Amino acid sequence: MSLEPPLLVLVGVLGLAIGSFLNVVIHRLPRGQSLLTPPSTCPSCGTRLRAIDNVPVLSWIALRGRCHACRAPISAQYPLVEGVTAAIFVLVAWLTPVGPGLVAHLVLVVLLVVLFGIDWHHQILPNVLTLPGIVIGFLFSLLGPPGWKASLMGAALGAGILYGIAAVYFAVRREEGLGMGDVKMLAMIGAFLGWKAVLVTLILASFSGALVGVGLIAASRGGMRLALPFGTFLSVGALAAMLVGEPLVTWYAGFFVP
Repeated sequence: MSLEPPLLVLVGVLGLAIGSFLNVVIHRLPRGQSLLTPPSTCPSCGTRLRAIDNVPVLSWIALRGRCHACRAPISAQYPLVEGVTAAIFVLVAWLTPVGPGLVAHLVLVVLLVVLFGIDWHHQILPNVLTLPGIVIGFLFSLLGPPGWKASLMGAALGAGILYGIAAVYFAVRREEGLGMGDVKMLAMIGAFLGWKAVLVTLILASFSGALVGVGLIAASRGGMRLALPFGTFLSVGALAAMLVGEPLVTWYAGFFVP
């Protein structure tokens, strides 16, 4: 049984608040800065933000996307991360039965949003997120789906597939095609969601990455050497696998089962 509408609203508010903190993590973690101190400030003038400036989404709209002190533009990333996190929280809470699995999925959403943002800006997937994420995903599997066996298989399969692809690419081209961060991230996804979701995630991430890559090449009319942050596509693929992975697998298997 999923949550009732009033509780879904509370989950959305929680998602907004957590999304606000995730903006801090995305900005500070790659720079090696503390996530707790100093308090939030304007990146342009250094003015400390007031409490009223930190209301998710609404503050950005009220300030028209500018600092209240220096009027410098504030990136639309901030309300976007807050709004997307809230929307995904509500969707997950609506589709997932109440229990340890729901908590596990919400924790995974937090990790995926942060990894998406950091990889998008810096092309890195920090070990401080992916490695503990593997352990946390496995621990949750002891309490609910996908179960500890599927979790271990998912982590092993996720790491093994991408490591194998990276090794073959390096042997042929003598250069890195995939970073080890991608390997650890897919292992983390497998630990949370199981081995079937790893396959769904990888297919969706590869397909969407290929589409974006072709589009960028066509738009730039340049060469074929483009470095796309694959972790961002893994994040999107994992979210899709979490929400609609089982129906996708069932639909696809229907082509082979009479």
